[in-house]
Amino acid sequence: MPTKSIKIVVEGGNVKPGPPLAPTLSQLGLNVGEVVKKINDATSQFKGMSVPVTLEVDTDTKKYEIKVGIPTTTSLLLKFANASEPSGDPAHKKVGDIKFEDIIQVAIMKKPQITAKTLKAAVKSILGTAHSIGLTVDKKSPKELVKAVDEGKYDDLLAKYEQKWNEAEG
Repeated sequence: MPTKSIKIVVEGGNVKPGPPLAPTLSQLGLNVGEVVKKINDATSQFKGMSVPVTLEVDTDTKKYEIKVGIPTTTSLLLKFANASEPSGDPAHKKVGDIKFEDIIQVAIMKKPQITAKTLKAAVKSILGTAHSIGLTVDKKSPKELVKAVDEGKYDDLLAKYEQKWNEAEG
């Protein structure tokens, strides 16, 4: 059972049946429209975000499996902030504000891909990304919040999400 793996990054819920995907699918004898529809369905929850997708195709039977990855941390943060793109000058130009709990949610979603061993460490990492793309968190600089997390000021809130963190794959 020879398989071919196709890795692509798509806009969630908005894949078009054109190049470069269509020619590749056609060469493998797959119905382009059907595959595109299934990818769009599988990625619809990430509408507007860049999402990694892997298509595993059995070249003999033409059966395929769609594996949807997790969008980038930047994409997730921008989505929560309703911002279209990161700041080119994050020190001076802010593109949006999100809640601290959104940071926690992103940390939990990204657990399979980050090296942080604890929710606290993951949150600090996500805060760093928020800072680098020009977001504020609860109207404060993410750098200030990293310090507050280190000082234990968010321990009670983090404790509420600890079980979700522990249940997340990673």
